[in-house]
Amino acid sequence: MRLAELEGRRVAIWGHGREGRAALSVLRRKFAGQSITLFCSAAEAATIGRDGEGVDIVTTAPDAEKLSAFDIVIKSPGISPYREPYPSAEKSGVRFTSGTALWFAEHAGAKTICVTGTKGKSTVTALIAHLLRAGGTRVALAGNIGLPLLELLEPEVEPDWWVIELSSFQTRDFGGEPTVAVINNLLEEHLDWHGDTARYHADKLKILGESAAGIAVLNAADRVVGSIRVPHKIVWFNSNDGWHARDDSIFCSGEKVLALAQIPLPGPHNAQNVCAALAAIDAAGIDARALAQHVATFKALPHRLQRLGVRDGIEYVNDSISTTPYAAIEALRSVDARTTAILVGGFDRGVHWQPFVDFVARHPPRAIVTMGANGDAIAAALAKVGQREFELVSAQTLVQAFARARALVPATVLLSPGAPSFDQFKDYAERGREFARLAGFDPAAIAQIEGLGIA
Repeated sequence: MRLAELEGRRVAIWGHGREGRAALSVLRRKFAGQSITLFCSAAEAATIGRDGEGVDIVTTAPDAEKLSAFDIVIKSPGISPYREPYPSAEKSGVRFTSGTALWFAEHAGAKTICVTGTKGKSTVTALIAHLLRAGGTRVALAGNIGLPLLELLEPEVEPDWWVIELSSFQTRDFGGEPTVAVINNLLEEHLDWHGDTARYHADKLKILGESAAGIAVLNAADRVVGSIRVPHKIVWFNSNDGWHARDDSIFCSGEKVLALAQIPLPGPHNAQNVCAALAAIDAAGIDARALAQHVATFKALPHRLQRLGVRDGIEYVNDSISTTPYAAIEALRSVDARTTAILVGGFDRGVHWQPFVDFVARHPPRAIVTMGANGDAIAAALAKVGQREFELVSAQTLVQAFARARALVPATVLLSPGAPSFDQFKDYAERGREFARLAGFDPAAIAQIEGLGIA
């Protein structure tokens, strides 16, 4: 759907998060004087300010009947199309779109590298942008990583490449045809939004587009991604005949290109992330070997195994972005688990924790502190581990969990919840900032993602 199709139509925006704010700004600029309705929470409405002038703001959740009063509804990513009132409103004739879909419709000819996956997609996206810029390429870094695409709808200077992170919420109906599409891995996540794992995977795969004109960059080492068979040209990474990590280095086929010691990101999963980024750059027709050395100057993103520092002999590591049990497993692999107290738990999305239980039974940390809405369920599963070699402590809130972890006097306190934050916080970033504050660090100093926008 092109923006021109919104002119003169009955249009509503559903949600006033980052994408909703960007959509409202574009509509007010493009269609001055046209009636716009905004469905949002009372808390969101309180932050609108002058952007809300002339907008009909409704702070009660819309039902199908209210939505059906509009021709087109621009929805925020967090609103599931599989849950009411979306299906009923769609059946009544409402056309739904999103800010991401509108951007792709307006930029059908842009050269894009789009990245998705259950884990590591932000790091891979930022790495690609960092390496391309180091080689002199003008790059736009945007999308789910923190800058809505609609904020870059009409840039003063067009970039050579758009490097875009897409969540499963966005890939489901974004309608784009990426030049290069990267799928880092496919695990189990967001089941409350998608309904089940099969649909979650199917929605992720829509990043490949329908025309098969683009190049698919896929992880050969991932059980699900490695089994994908599509008509697109495929570039495999984590494969011996492509970019992969082994021993102490990153290789391209048989050529040693980069020592793992040069990568400023902890853990074997980050070595795989580097391989994904380099494979994507090669797929774009740019020599990744010539750029690989610049991995050494990449700055880790906030809330992703972020080493905050040491206080009173304890090191604090903020991995608040961890929203699946698999992410918590990778976090433990990146530290000395035997001296680490890990904080896990949060909003319950119905994801199975048995893989985490099995992992810590074989590779026990110093302690596990459970917390949040699913904390009791995680603790119950961990309590069944026979001959348990880790301390198991339960708490309700992050504040309580932090205090109990620190009282155990481990060498490291690791926040890697393996669950979303919505039971206690607005998002994972707010959770990470609170962890930093509790540990005695400046929350504002840890939160900036560098390089967003066009450079």
